[in-house]
Amino acid sequence: MDRLLSMRVFQRVLDEGGFAAAARALDMSPAGVTRLVADLEEHLGTRLLQRTTRRLSLTEAGEAYLARIRHILQDIDEADAVATAHTQEMAGTLRLLAPPVLAVHILAPLVAGFRARYPLVVLDIEVDSPLEPPIEDYDITLMGADAGFDANVIARPIISSCAVLVASPDYLRRRGAPGTPQELTQHDCLRLKQQGSRPRIWHLVDAESPEQFVDVALSPMLWANHTDTLLRATLDGAGISAQPVDLVAASLAQGQLQRVLAPWISGHFTLYAALPSRKFMPQRTRVFLEYLTEQTRASVARALQT
Repeated sequence: MDRLLSMRVFQRVLDEGGFAAAARALDMSPAGVTRLVADLEEHLGTRLLQRTTRRLSLTEAGEAYLARIRHILQDIDEADAVATAHTQEMAGTLRLLAPPVLAVHILAPLVAGFRARYPLVVLDIEVDSPLEPPIEDYDITLMGADAGFDANVIARPIISSCAVLVASPDYLRRRGAPGTPQELTQHDCLRLKQQGSRPRIWHLVDAESPEQFVDVALSPMLWANHTDTLLRATLDGAGISAQPVDLVAASLAQGQLQRVLAPWISGHFTLYAALPSRKFMPQRTRVFLEYLTEQTRASVARALQT
């Protein structure tokens, strides 16, 4: 027996003045309403209603029971309303987890615009790079991954982009721009240390003809296992590096960096937003995902047009 449903049906029978009227109000069959009230009486071991062909009245036990369940059902309805408000209202705290590079280049530039649009939503951003992100502890966990990503998590792709080769205007004025991938051997190259990659081979793919690729053997002048270190050195004119276009979109748009060797790229990457659950997503989470997707895709589109 669904005790809560039986309690609601019992209350509605008294409020509507009869079983048939309660059945119409609840969109149930009269027999179903009668059965639920009878089941409730059997569960309680007492009669709640006096039934005659002409009228319906409460027993003494029924009066006491109805007075109690009215408060109980009202409390339940209010609790449901509070919980629903957390899902539907554009307010409250949104907890986000992101590694440093995504926090700096993806999340931080969105804060002012998002707060202007949704001033009652507080952003609580945790910057960390755990091996096993505690996704269930956050509303959104940002992750960047290459084409081989296959984690067993609920992850929504935000944008798929590529890693483009970039250099600062100062470096290009001093050294010129490479005309072919092979000319990279004559330039200062900055490379990211990645587990499983060939350290002295730069694998480049023609984005317009993906079946065309080239492996360039070179000796980088800087190795680093930290994307921001490479990016800072590239901005300062140290050389040429490959960067995910969504991370350098603003720098490209502002002219702080310039793309070289287009349409050659060094790989594809996808920005994911991992979620603790697909169900009961708070509205503040939903609108932030929409804003993140909208702004990131627009930024990348502008950068690729420069």
